[in-house]
Amino acid sequence: MVRRIVICLLLTGLLLTNAEAQQPTKGPRIGYLVIAPLSAVTRRMEAFRLGLRELGYVEGKNIVIEWRSADGKRDRGRALAEELVRLKVAVIVTGGDGATVPAKQATSTIPIVMTQSDDPVGGGLVANLARPGGNITGLSQLSPELSGKRLEILKAVVPELSRVAVLGTSTSLNNARVLKEVVLVAEAFGVAPQYIDVLTAKDIELAFREARKGGADAVLELVSGSIRRSRRKEIAELAIASRLPVMHERADHVEAGGLMSYGVNFNDLDRRAATYVHKILGGANPAHLPVEQPTKFELVINLNTAKRIGLTIPPNVLARADRVIR
Repeated sequence: MVRRIVICLLLTGLLLTNAEAQQPTKGPRIGYLVIAPLSAVTRRMEAFRLGLRELGYVEGKNIVIEWRSADGKRDRGRALAEELVRLKVAVIVTGGDGATVPAKQATSTIPIVMTQSDDPVGGGLVANLARPGGNITGLSQLSPELSGKRLEILKAVVPELSRVAVLGTSTSLNNARVLKEVVLVAEAFGVAPQYIDVLTAKDIELAFREARKGGADAVLELVSGSIRRSRRKEIAELAIASRLPVMHERADHVEAGGLMSYGVNFNDLDRRAATYVHKILGGANPAHLPVEQPTKFELVINLNTAKRIGLTIPPNVLARADRVIR
């Protein structure tokens, strides 16, 4: 009899365990939309998960995340955003303006949290930083203001710099503001900027040829993320072949073989985006949540690349670097 009771209890326990395992995950459903392939933003995704865990949310246990990627195809953004709307997610988190714009077009009611935006006010995403006024809030990367600092560091690395090729994308929301900042700083340093428009990935190689033809001493790379993200290694090799020092916006280019970068710590922006999600799930109105500006910046230098192009990084610049790749 005792044996039968034990067997019954074990069977009951197994049935209950199986039943629990088959139960769908409970908790809010969050949409996460990016234009880039998910493989290109794995660190940012993990940073977002980390930010959620710090606030008590664990994916698969008490929160569901619907990851959506356009695989680099901007025209798919709207359809993916509409898909998230149909799923009735509580919040849509967007990884850049390329994802925020279609999300805004898809819904005016579901809260949208930007993990980064070049110019949320100028791009018409929010009314102002202090009081966004709609269903969108989040973080701005303030890239126009940083472009002048990048040129300043580039001048310190290449003291003889007299002409710089500026690779940009005229269709980007903040392209005009970025160029304005670059021109102002260039004039202060006596440097002539040579703007080269990069509208597609095919334009990248042509841009480096034009830079060399125009007599550029260095390159300031400010190309739209959707164009350059999958071409990081190609850009690094083109720069090395051209023996041109290149300043990038993002550290992942330096990790892929680029010379140096100065800019926002984008992983930190994704981590901080989790705080907005937490507040909105708690009932906060995105219209009243101020858009935050970045607080962490980093200078990353690749000494291997410097050696390959025959460039010596001045000790005072190396001392300022947050990370050096050797």
